[in-house]
Amino acid sequence: MSQALESLIRREIAAAEGWIGFDRFMALALYAPDLGYYTNQRRKFGLMPESGSDFVTAPELSPLFGRALAHQVAQALDATGTDTVWEFGAGSGALAEQLLRALGDKLAHYRIVDLSGSLRQRQAERLAPWAHKIEWLDRLPDVMEGVIVGNEVLDAMPVQLLHYDGSRWLERGVVASDAGFGWSDRPTDAKPPFDAPFVPGTITETHEQAEGFIRTIAATLERGAVFLLDYGFPEAEYYHPQRIGGTLMCHHEHKADPDPLVLVGEKDITAHVNFTGVAMAGQDAGLTVLGYTSQANFLINCGLVELMGDAPLAERAMAHKLITEHEMGELFKVIGFVAGEAEFDALGFTRGDRCHTL
Repeated sequence: MSQALESLIRREIAAAEGWIGFDRFMALALYAPDLGYYTNQRRKFGLMPESGSDFVTAPELSPLFGRALAHQVAQALDATGTDTVWEFGAGSGALAEQLLRALGDKLAHYRIVDLSGSLRQRQAERLAPWAHKIEWLDRLPDVMEGVIVGNEVLDAMPVQLLHYDGSRWLERGVVASDAGFGWSDRPTDAKPPFDAPFVPGTITETHEQAEGFIRTIAATLERGAVFLLDYGFPEAEYYHPQRIGGTLMCHHEHKADPDPLVLVGEKDITAHVNFTGVAMAGQDAGLTVLGYTSQANFLINCGLVELMGDAPLAERAMAHKLITEHEMGELFKVIGFVAGEAEFDALGFTRGDRCHTL
């Protein structure tokens, strides 16, 4: 599998006169049909490396994650007068199962947009009891209505890499040799969207595809709301001069490393989210920002503490990782949008809204 993907990327580099931007390399490494990390048969999600997995996400960590999120989704369905949930990148199907179970008859349709055929098969097996409500889509329809959810979706969208040499910005791309893949920089007019005293040698990312995704959602969602949960920062923190190495990271067998040019197709490649860029892209495209806060604040506002009180001790301990600062509570953030005229005070942002930091 890895050799076939490497050959595909080498052919693309050759066709592009020996160099491709990192965003294109990342797209192929993650999403090349049947070969990329998210489209091949390798197991991705699990609690421990013994399962053959590479990382764990919040829904796999605790079912209370989805039960708490369901409170926000239920409020948004009522406020927007809709009966459909759209999930992007449904992974193992854990979040879908939790939402379907918690929302019950309030939910008429659950639509999953996922590029991975192998994950879709596993989702179908897990979600068999709700098969009459579920539909899988390869692409967006012309019009959507309902509540959109996405957990750790934006971080897996390809990013452009930029390198500051002290006088100008260069775009970092990928070349191929007999020894494998390597880095190569080229002059570019692109630069970070934030004016900071960058240190020479700084490497950072820009997020054209994630922001384009938000604009597409805004153009398609006629009535409904959007809730996206991911790790990241506001722009001023993202492009802080001390963050000289950027945020690009890989995950393999529950270990993190910064080198996406090895084990291509066998490990995840991610970058933290610039939530200011996401918020501005949505707002400029016609969405209204409902709020922005930490995952801890959001889940507590949605009743996670009360749910933990009724849970067994072991389950309570796992759910605690969702809100503690040194685990997922502070690094992960939540941003919400609403489309149309149905603006409402979203439950998840009742306390601790940080929109002023964007």
